[in-house]
Amino acid sequence: MVVDVTLENKRARLEPLSLANYKLLIPAASQKKLVQFSPSDIETPEKLRAYVLEALKQKANGEAIPFLVYDRLKNAYAGCTRFMNIDPKNKVLEIGSTWIGREFQGTGLNRAIKTLMVDHAFGAMGFEKIEFRIDERNTRSRRAVEKLGAQLEGILRKNVYLLDDYKRNTCCYGLLPEEWKVQKD
Repeated sequence: MVVDVTLENKRARLEPLSLANYKLLIPAASQKKLVQFSPSDIETPEKLRAYVLEALKQKANGEAIPFLVYDRLKNAYAGCTRFMNIDPKNKVLEIGSTWIGREFQGTGLNRAIKTLMVDHAFGAMGFEKIEFRIDERNTRSRRAVEKLGAQLEGILRKNVYLLDDYKRNTCCYGLLPEEWKVQKD
């Protein structure tokens, strides 16, 4: 069973994503090619709603915990992120499906989001490994998770079709609590 939780620090607040609040994301989600490295289509309100319904279905199945991202510095809703592929038996989960509007990129918001999520996953949730899956061409996102201490564990070749029918290679990163502790100290 997935429990709703709100996570926050000085920079960001992560609120449970729902059908009641997802429309707050329409301005950010409607930016052209915002998620060019993702198989998800969020560009119209209808497609964003379908995206949210899928996230909520995963939540109901205990597979994901989706969040709405609020930027406290800019006082605006910026995007989405989620814990996903939750494996309680092996104490492994993935942080993914993260996207924020262009005006929030490169501002430190993503780092604040990831810090909240990693601290919560290793702390209150008791997980022992966090994974990230990133398009091989998305060097910006790859550098961001590497700065968290995540290690490249391998590349899945041509495993995911994107919206433009390009079949991407996916870089698989892993982060262990001891690697996170080194980054925080």
